[in-house]
Amino acid sequence: MTSNIKGGLIDFSSPKVMGILNITPDSFYEGSRKQTEKEIAERVVQIMKEGAEIIDIGGYSSRPSAAFVDETEEMNRLKSGLKILFREAPEAIVSVDTFRSEIARRCVEDFGVAIINDISAGTLDGLMFETIARLQVPYIAMHLKGNPQTMMHDTNYTNLMQEILLYFAEKVTQLHQLGVNDIWIDPGFGFSKTTAQNYKILDNLEEFHIFELPLLVGFSRKTMIRETLATSPTESLNGTTALNMFALTKGAHVLRVHDVKEAVETVRLYNRIKNENL
Repeated sequence: MTSNIKGGLIDFSSPKVMGILNITPDSFYEGSRKQTEKEIAERVVQIMKEGAEIIDIGGYSSRPSAAFVDETEEMNRLKSGLKILFREAPEAIVSVDTFRSEIARRCVEDFGVAIINDISAGTLDGLMFETIARLQVPYIAMHLKGNPQTMMHDTNYTNLMQEILLYFAEKVTQLHQLGVNDIWIDPGFGFSKTTAQNYKILDNLEEFHIFELPLLVGFSRKTMIRETLATSPTESLNGTTALNMFALTKGAHVLRVHDVKEAVETVRLYNRIKNENL
């Protein structure tokens, strides 16, 4: 399985690590918030040095009940962050975490961003799919009901897995009809889901392989770990690593994480297990 990025190919025969770069003042994990030029530059260097293949930058926190951020403020944050990012790591493969089509367009056309990561899979901006079709960049479609302000009040499902799989079937069909071929799927752990529902999805993660598309997972320091272990975001690294390894055994292709070094080591150990069994 491969994905075309800027004329090259990412080969998912070995799982990839995506390092999170939050340039927001209110992300749920305080240790990930980078505001000053120095903090952002140091974080970019750290992500690259520790071995991530992709940097995912976001200017709008999508934590539950996050404060609304208007488009101008989100773009201003991203402009500043992207200038620093590409100054420090001009060779980096960069993903922008946004659900707004105009921001996606500007980030790709003005800064050379390679991937768009949309938490709403087009549901929060009706122009997103058409924009991605014009830009022809890989698109990460995540499952979400509602928006960051309301999503945790919308966790009712008649059949959890069936509804999420149907959601992706519809989104993938729409994107393919528009000529978008590089689609990645993210089940949306922590978004519109209870802790119990998150673990049910994780236990059935292999069902998403029906789409034959790259599968991204993001558990890093989230509530599903903290509630289970009665811990805090700061103390959730071990739980994150455990879930990342389990997800790899279920066929995850991309780990989206705050802690790059630990995730890269997890992938190396997973690959060693797989290679020993060849």
